[in-house]
Amino acid sequence: MSASAIDKELLYYFTQLNEEQKRSLLQMTKNFLYPDNKQSSGVTIEEYNNELQDAEAEYEKGEYISHDEMLKQIGKWENNMK
Repeated sequence: MSASAIDKELLYYFTQLNEEQKRSLLQMTKNFLYPDNKQSSGVTIEEYNNELQDAEAEYEKGEYISHDEMLKQIGKWENNMK
């Protein structure tokens, strides 16, 4: 497939996206093109990896809630909003 055909196909699909999807695709494209650019995603790879390590450490210490417990908390929030 030629570059021109790829460009046309990308444009065809892009025009079918809603605004939220376009923003998401734009951010993904920036991250793909500039993976080390802190401005594109707000965090560097090192910062992201540190956040993952911190989260894993919290998990290992038992500092988390289960999915079921989270659903219960959300239910309480919803009841308080009514």
